[in-house]
Order: sequence, then C-alpha cells, then structure tokens
Amino acid sequence: MGTDQKAQLADSSDSSEDSPVSDSSMVEFRGIKKGFVMCVPLALGVAGYGVGFGLLANQAGLSVLEAALMSATVVAGAAQIVAIEMWSDPIPVSAILLAVFAVNLRYSLMGAALHPWFKRLSWKQTYGSLFFMADENWALTMNDLQSGSGRGAYLLGSGLAIWSFWILSTVFGAVAGGLIDNPATYGFDFILAAVFTALAVELWDGKKTVLPWGVALFVAVFTAEITTGEWYILAGGIAAAIVEVIRYD
Repeated sequence: MGTDQKAQLADSSDSSEDSPVSDSSMVEFRGIKKGFVMCVPLALGVAGYGVGFGLLANQAGLSVLEAALMSATVVAGAAQIVAIEMWSDPIPVSAILLAVFAVNLRYSLMGAALHPWFKRLSWKQTYGSLFFMADENWALTMNDLQSGSGRGAYLLGSGLAIWSFWILSTVFGAVAGGLIDNPATYGFDFILAAVFTALAVELWDGKKTVLPWGVALFVAVFTAEITTGEWYILAGGIAAAIVEVIRYD
C-alpha cells in the first residue's frame, strides 16, 4: 500500500470518528425543530390565555413592557394570573411569592419525571430546557420520550413555541387593553373568572381532584371572610398542596 493511500485511509478514518459529533448536533437541532413544530397547535391555544393575561395586566396598571417581561421570565400562566389578581398598592411581595410557589409546586414533580431521560444531558442543557417547561409541552415531551425517540431537545423546542406565543399574545392583550376606555363595556372584567374556569376544566382529573379542590374552596372562602386583601388565594392553594402531600406521602 502506497504512502498516499495510507494517508487517504487515515483521513477517512478521522472523518468517520468526527461524524458522530456532527450527527449528534444535527439530532439535537432536529429535536428542537420537531418539538417546536409539534407544539404550535397547543401554543395557539395557550395564546388565548396570554391575551387574557395581557388584558388583566393592563387593568392592574402594568405597562406593555412590564407585562411582556413578566411573561418572558415567569412563563407560568396560572401563577401569573394569581399574581395579577393579588396586585395592589403597595404590592404584597411576600404573599405573591408564596402563592406563586404553591401554584407552581407541580413543576417539581413534572421535572422529576423527566430525570431518566435528562440525566445524560449537561446541567446547562437540562435547566435551560426546564425554564421553558409548561404543562402542555411537558405532556408532549413525555409522550415523545416514552416512544423511544431519544430527543432530549424536544422539551426545549416545544417550550420555545409556548414561550414565544405566550409573550406575543401577552403584548397583544396589553396593547388592546390600553386602547379600550372601559373594559367592562365589552365584558373584559369577566376575563379572570373565564380564564380560571377554562384552566379548571383543563386540570380536572376525575374524582381524585374533588378532595384537594374542595378543601381549597372551603379554606379560601373561610379566609376571605376573616381577612382582608387577597390572602384567601394563598390559603386555598397551600391547603390543597398540603392535602396532596398527605395523601401521597
């Protein structure tokens, strides 16, 4: 075998060793793209809540920029709506933080469910993806991973779809709210009740939901009768969380 042939074989061997890296990068990009495209229909549905949140944020006195920043950094519809409902002057920061924490406790369990697949990813990839996790794209990602696809980037791609539509719809709602002199004329004062009703239907999980929801309702109503402000929201959320912890401990 000549020297030139050996050199060609060596170059070919080096290329074959390098190819898995490029293939892996392509697989990651494909996972992001696949997740984004598959989640667009769900993201359009989430956008409806985003418009509602934007309108509520405007009514609470937030600017369009402030509402958009809140949606971009919190990325949790139910928690954001709870925070806006509690928004007042002065802002009850501690109460809002506790309420948001209680509402978002479920994300710890959702993240734990992804651990078997995410343990091979770096911490930057893992936590970067988890930042964009919502109920809708988490369910899509679990279905995709359980099918054996191995697409670790699917959560990131689907989350980017939710995130982008959530921000855009928030901006739309906040701008629209600023153009309407009297939101009550168009029934926009009913948005909060409508959004939470829709969320309740979506989160209903049969008979096992009755107990925590019943306890939350009772505690919230009782707290509203004996306190002022929006503390009943926090009390109801914590009561439901305690019931779930005791039941599944």
